[in-house]
This record gives sequence, C-alpha cells and structure tokens, in this order.
Amino acid sequence: METVWKNVKTAIKSQISPSIYRLWIEPIEYVGSKNGTMALACPNFFIKKRIMTNYTDLINSELSRKAGRSLAFSLQVKSRDKQPDHETASGVYKRKHGQQLPLPGICPQPMNGRILRKDYTFDHFVVGHNCNLAYQATLALASRRHSDLNAVFLLSSTGMGKSHLSQAVGHKILSACPGERVYYMNAEDFTNEMVHSIKTNSIDTFKKRYREGCDVLLLEEIHMLSGRTRTQTELALVLDHLYESGKKLIFSSCASPSQIPKMSDHLVSRLGQSMMTVIEPPDFRTRVKILIKKASARGIELSGDVAEYMASELVENVRQLENGLIGVSSRSCLLGEQINLRLAEQVVRNIVTRRKNITIDSIARVVSREFGVPIKDMVSKSRKKSVVRPRQVAIFLSRRHTSLPLQSIGRKFNRMHATVIHSINSVEKELKLKGDLYSQVQIIEKKLESGSD
Repeated sequence: METVWKNVKTAIKSQISPSIYRLWIEPIEYVGSKNGTMALACPNFFIKKRIMTNYTDLINSELSRKAGRSLAFSLQVKSRDKQPDHETASGVYKRKHGQQLPLPGICPQPMNGRILRKDYTFDHFVVGHNCNLAYQATLALASRRHSDLNAVFLLSSTGMGKSHLSQAVGHKILSACPGERVYYMNAEDFTNEMVHSIKTNSIDTFKKRYREGCDVLLLEEIHMLSGRTRTQTELALVLDHLYESGKKLIFSSCASPSQIPKMSDHLVSRLGQSMMTVIEPPDFRTRVKILIKKASARGIELSGDVAEYMASELVENVRQLENGLIGVSSRSCLLGEQINLRLAEQVVRNIVTRRKNITIDSIARVVSREFGVPIKDMVSKSRKKSVVRPRQVAIFLSRRHTSLPLQSIGRKFNRMHATVIHSINSVEKELKLKGDLYSQVQIIEKKLESGSD
C-alpha cells in the first residue's frame, strides 16, 4: 500500500503547481492501512487542516484510481504518541476517551505558507550599523512596542538577512501569542495559490482566507510580482483590508516598490505605507561578529585570528560568510585537522578567486557563445526574441555572480534599472520550471566557475 501512496503523490504532483505540491502534499507520509482505510501523517495541525479543507476529494479520487478499488484515507499529525489523533476523510475525529489532542510541535508554525527556520530568530541575528534600523523596526513591530507601526519593508540585495528578519518576526509573535494567524510566504507562493484557487473555482475562499483569516503577513520577494496584473490587484485589495484592520505586515524585496517594473500604482501606493528600511553589506567588525555567532551556533571552534582573516576577505554579504564557514568546517572534518589560518586561506582563496574570475565581460562572452548571439547584439536596442533571452540570462548571471549594483549591470547592457529587474525576474520564473533554460544556465555557470570563457 505504501507504493500505492507513492503513485498517488506522483499523480497529484502532475495536477497542481510545484510550489503547492511542495508545501502541502509532499510532507504527507504513509503510516499504514486497515479495513479499507489508508492512514497518512503530516508534520503539523495547520498542514492537516489545509489538506482536509482543500485536497480531500483529489486524494480520495487518486487513491481509488491507483488502488483499483474504493479506498478512504485518514490523516493524522505526527506525534511521539504511538496513537495520535487523526481525522478521517469524512471529517470525523477518532480519539480515545480522555486522550489529549497532540500538540503540533514544540515551536508553533505559520497557519499558511512556508515553515519558519528554527534558527531565524532575533536572538540569532547579528546587529550592526548596516542593519540596525531594520532590526529595531522589525523587533518593535513583533513586540508591538509602537502601536502605530504596522508595516515594515525590508530592502537589500541578496544574502543580507531579509529572510532572517522576516521569519524572526513570525517566531516572536507566535512565541508570545501562539493563536495568532501568521502567514509566511514569498510572492511566487501567493501567486500560485491564487492561480490554483481560480482553476478550482475557490477564489472566494482564497480572498476570505487572507482578508479575514490573517493577523500577520510575512511576504517576501515582492519584486517577483512584476507584470502579474491579476495578482497585484488581489494583493492590493488584501492589503487595503489588512491595513484598515491594523494587522502586522512585513515585506521584502531587492528593489523598492516604485522601481519594480510593471507594478500597479495601487499596489505601489499600499506598499509605500510601510516603513522603508535598507540593509547594507556588513562592515568588518559586524562580519567578525557574524562568523563567531554562526560558528558558536554550529558548534564550530573558530579562533579570533581565523574569524578576522575570513571577515577581511569575504566582504560581499552574509551568505558568503556562511559559505566560507561551512567550507572550513567541512574541510576540517574531512582532513581531521583543527581549523587554522592555513585551512581558512585555502577555502577563502577558492571562494574569492572564483568570484574574481567571473566578471560581466566573462559572463557576456560565455552567454554569447552558448546562445550563438554576438555581444554587440546583446548590448544593442534589439528586441528580437533571439536576442532578448540571452541578454536576460546575461543580466541574471551578472546579478548572481558579481557584486555590482543593478545600475552598473544596466549600464553594461544599455538597459534601464527597471528592465534589469524585469530580466532577473523573468529568468528566475523560468528556471523554476526546470526546463531547457535551467539546463542551459547550469552549463553556463559550470563554464564560468571553471574559468573556461
């Protein structure tokens, strides 16, 4: 029967969007079967509630089809209890008399969207001059210290800590008030959920969920809404209601609302009501603190001289520091050596050399050869599809593999700031489909990292 469930999941995966499948269906596990009922388990009560509300008919249908006979299912929350409570597909709870309902877990989680990372809390966030305002604003909002502060917009480039602060707000609110209805997701998740509700004729349920069932909305990667007119309209209406109801809102993006191309004035206006905070790259002293803090959290022994050396070389963002720390830790374990300057120098040299070798010019050369499009065409005003796609890929890779700001990348390809953002969003969306472009970009990145340009 476990094989039947695996086949059911595969069938469902082909019928719904990848993000929705990943959020709700993939975590469900087979437990057992008895008397024509298959017992399944999911991580927490919130996922269970979502499944029973939206996917009962779909699961029942596929179960019967794959099993070749009528087969029901029951869904239970994973628990240390050997006999956890569960709910049948008909909505009937089965529980022994006097048995306590199992808790969904030690740490409360959002009622909708993604799971919060357990280490993304305010206690684990290192505050420096580069992010002090963002930290204080999000902490004040989560602590409800200022009743007039209801929305914060976190603005920074990739790898600076936007997601950490967003999730820290969720953790703090849920820790103080477990009953708060916290929704955490990115703009892509919101869009996919809305599209799914349209396809299944449940748009009214979708609207009600966000307008009446949400106390805290943590919405990341706002720039991914570029050009999505229907989603922008619905989100603006949701924000109207949430603002008026005094709900708490956190947004994050790599571009301010007014700089995101193809963004409706209505939504720009609503997002503009937030307190705008910018997170800059951390300075040397902050980078040292970050390394020491993260090393301590991972149980890694990192001396002061090693931390200072890595902080002086890995200067781009927090993510690069994390990669360096993971690199020295992994190499130390594999070689059976203590972490020292020599080991750190080897890891840092690989990271820095690889980054230095990848420039906009080298990216343009590799993309030009891969797509068979001359560089002069990529930097021209041509809007032919055969030219636009390579240009967008080159811009996307320039953003990913260099530390240059968007304005500099735009100047290199003779494009406006808004066009650069649109190009990055366009490629990101297509890469999620894991089609031909995904494979092509992987090939290009391997050539860039090997230096064969």
